[in-house]
Amino acid sequence: MRHGKKVNHLGRKTAHRKAMLANMACSLIEHKRINTTVAKAKALKQFVEPLVTKSKVDTTHNRRIVFSRLRQKEAVTELFREVATKVGDRPGGYTRIIKLGNRLGDNAEMAMIELVDYNELYNAGKPSKKKSTRRSRRGKGAKAVAPAIDTKANKEEE
Repeated sequence: MRHGKKVNHLGRKTAHRKAMLANMACSLIEHKRINTTVAKAKALKQFVEPLVTKSKVDTTHNRRIVFSRLRQKEAVTELFREVATKVGDRPGGYTRIIKLGNRLGDNAEMAMIELVDYNELYNAGKPSKKKSTRRSRRGKGAKAVAPAIDTKANKEEE
């Protein structure tokens, strides 16, 4: 039984798993999308989303925390400069996993994980205006109706 075990070990020791996730996260930040297995993509999503949240507030402390997880200065710089400005208004959900089918060699389930705001195909069809979250139940007021003009009454007055 695996009650309460939230970490997918991915068949690796701790140091190997952390190094692999750090490298995959750096590749994701650099290329904006990568192809990998579904299990690794799900583990990477849990790894990288808190780092993107940290990057929205550019402080020295947050940079050091992110650098301790990513271990590449160029990836941290790109995350805090380009990625953080693009996802600044998004409250979460910075990555998307799209399943691609099975790999030919070993039939492993493959997936593409990407940063949501960098996919132009999904964002092109949607307008970029913000939705109103609060709506009133009342009507917008009585509409003023122009009085109907009776042509017979006008002719009789003349």
